[in-house]
Amino acid sequence: LQGAFREHGVILRRLSVAQREVRLPGQLCGLDGLIIPGGESTTIGKLAREYGLLKPIRVFARKHKAVWGTCAGAILLSSETGSRQPLLGLMDIEVKRNAFGRQLDSFETPIEVGALGELSGANGGGPRPFHGIFIRAPLIASVGIDVEVLARLPTGEGVAARQDGMAATVVHPELTDDDRFHRLFLGMNAQQRGAVTGGACD
Repeated sequence: LQGAFREHGVILRRLSVAQREVRLPGQLCGLDGLIIPGGESTTIGKLAREYGLLKPIRVFARKHKAVWGTCAGAILLSSETGSRQPLLGLMDIEVKRNAFGRQLDSFETPIEVGALGELSGANGGGPRPFHGIFIRAPLIASVGIDVEVLARLPTGEGVAARQDGMAATVVHPELTDDDRFHRLFLGMNAQQRGAVTGGACD
């Protein structure tokens, strides 16, 4: 609907993954997974409500389909943000919007992500930090008991988490040359396919 969906598409094509842009509920039919991109979370939420996508995405996720939200997408997946905006409420996480300040306060820093340790990056090599790009980034302020925090900043703020086939990252992996988060998501996608109880459009 809005945001960095084209950049995700570039990486998926590089990984030889078939893809489709989703703007209407019927376009979820036949998909195994969904990436909700970074952008402006309030705008994406309002457009998703206008196009009738919120309930179909909830149904999609509850049918054991993999869903990954990056930055604004992580906000949409959350259950609480402290502000009034449309949310999917699919992950038991509280996300604080614009946690690090305005656009001028955006920054880049390496983050340690244990779940990526066994995945070599696009340029080869062994386990290494992921280059985190934080653009007007939120943070994961708190998580429920069933949520696994995948990465934190040295100061303790959560920046990546997963729960029941869903993942949330407050950074923008699609703006890097490192495809490890995308391949982690594709692995989650494969696991979810083994647990599917019905089609996305049943």
